[in-house]
Amino acid sequence: MSRIGKKAITLPRGVTITIHERNVEVKGPKGTLKTPIPEGISFKLEGKELHAERISDDLAALHGLARALANNAIVGVTEGFSRQMDVVGVGYKADVQGKRIVFSLGYSHPIEFPLPEGVEAKAERLATKSSI
Repeated sequence: MSRIGKKAITLPRGVTITIHERNVEVKGPKGTLKTPIPEGISFKLEGKELHAERISDDLAALHGLARALANNAIVGVTEGFSRQMDVVGVGYKADVQGKRIVFSLGYSHPIEFPLPEGVEAKAERLATKSSI
């Protein structure tokens, strides 16, 4: 039994859903995403709620997966995706310089990582605690 698959997805304001044969297209303020629909799973739009349905109990895992992918697409077009990383270690640091991240991780040289188009990064320094 898929508890995730049975949950309805409430659509935020500004999001439109188009259900095609094999995918769900989600449009929002931050762009458009398409999510594939596995065989045997279908979606129904009822008012401001999106429901995932399956044809048999053998597809319970795919039911939850399809619902989670559709929900992630909705989050992506409304809030965007983010990843937070902590660099922990004595002397370890990361700096953003233009369109690249420069890591100092204890190697003999800094590691430079170019940022892909459309990806933003920022480096924040946390206050350190000193124990005596």
